Amino acid sequence: MIKTLGKCHFCDNGEIEVRQTTVDGKKIKLYACSNAHWSFEHDMAELTKESTCSFRIFQNALLRWNKKAIGEREIRTLLADEQVKVRLYSSRAKKEYYKWLVLDEEYGCSVVWYVFIDPDGEQDT
Repeated sequence: MIKTLGKCHFCDNGEIEVRQTTVDGKKIKLYACSNAHWSFEHDMAELTKESTCSFRIFQNALLRWNKKAIGEREIRTLLADEQVKVRLYSSRAKKEYYKWLVLDEEYGCSVVWYVFIDPDGEQDT
C-alpha cells in the first residue's frame, strides 16, 4: 500500500505519495505526485511518457544547507499551508537558522531567502 500525504497543487487529481528510491547508492524517500511516473537509470531520473504531472521533492533536497532530510510531517504541512518553517545550519557561521520552505512547481520546493525568521518564530523582512 502506498502512503499518501496530501493533494497535489499542480494537477487536477493527483495525490502526493511517499516512494522509496536510490540516489548515489543511498536509499531515500521521494515525495511525488501519483501522476508523475519516473524511470531511473544510473542515478538519473526521467519522466515517462505516461506522466501528466512532474511534481516531486527528494527527501535530501536541502542537504546543501545541512538539513539531512525533509520529513513526512514537513511535507504534509507544506501541502496544507503551502509553506513550512525549516531549520537549516550554516557550516561557516557554525549556527542554525530558520527559513520558509514553499511549494515550487519546477523544483518541488524552494527556500525563501529574503525573509529572516528568529528561533522564536518572529519574522522580519
